[in-house]
Amino acid sequence: MPLKNFKPNTPSARYKNLPSFEEITKSKPEKSLLKPLKRTGGRNNTGRITCRHIGGGHKRHYRMIDFKRNKRDVSAKVIGIEYDPNRTCRIALIQYEDGQKSYILAPIGLKVGSSVSAGEKAANMPGNAMPLSAVPLGTSIHNIELIPGNGGKVARAAGQQAILSSRDAGWAFVKMPSGELRKFNENCYCTIGQVGNRDHMNEISGKAGRSRWQGKRPTVRGMCMNPVDHPNGGGEGKSKSGGGRQHLLSPWGHAKGQKTRDKKKISSVFIVESRHDRKKK
Repeated sequence: MPLKNFKPNTPSARYKNLPSFEEITKSKPEKSLLKPLKRTGGRNNTGRITCRHIGGGHKRHYRMIDFKRNKRDVSAKVIGIEYDPNRTCRIALIQYEDGQKSYILAPIGLKVGSSVSAGEKAANMPGNAMPLSAVPLGTSIHNIELIPGNGGKVARAAGQQAILSSRDAGWAFVKMPSGELRKFNENCYCTIGQVGNRDHMNEISGKAGRSRWQGKRPTVRGMCMNPVDHPNGGGEGKSKSGGGRQHLLSPWGHAKGQKTRDKKKISSVFIVESRHDRKKK
């Protein structure tokens, strides 16, 4: 999807780089697939902030996406490509032969009028869902289940794709978008193709106001704070010392780059090759 540049008539427009929305064919969402979405402001059920820099933003409705694709061996027709304010990729509205409507993530190449289906006998076409045991090796996939029947969890953001590398003894080995090689149960379902809107990473808002519309609040650097507020605060003038030479820290004292993954995490047994291994080569 191409991006749109603007004439530098204002300071905010000088570097602005926004999506052109050329692929959007349907402006209003399907009401039957909407549900209310309450904003939390980054707070948990006790009112404490657990995720910083979140608040405000435009009101949204949640679009109920079919990540499970439970309607097997039934063809559906794409009747619209829509914008989803809750995710970076576009979504496709599909309608089955019995009239039921559903939302799926829109991969590259999926257009209005295309047919999609889910099942072991589905064709190797973008938008079709099938188990990893039926997918040809070397195919680009997304929306991969971690546990059979639980719905897709992996590779759902804009431009994401994983590659099915091999299969062995009931396991499918998948090259993740991060470079990690991971094994999945071959009965896990996935969707064929690469997630659309792959130019999302090149977007430039151009002004702080657009970030506020999206619910993103300002981030203050620790170096600008006082020593009581942050480990990097203090010093005379612009100082990286903070009163004494030290490495940059997070507000809770963790060194940046420190490994935070639990060494005893159960899912580690499914990682065949870490994403960090390629950095060592």
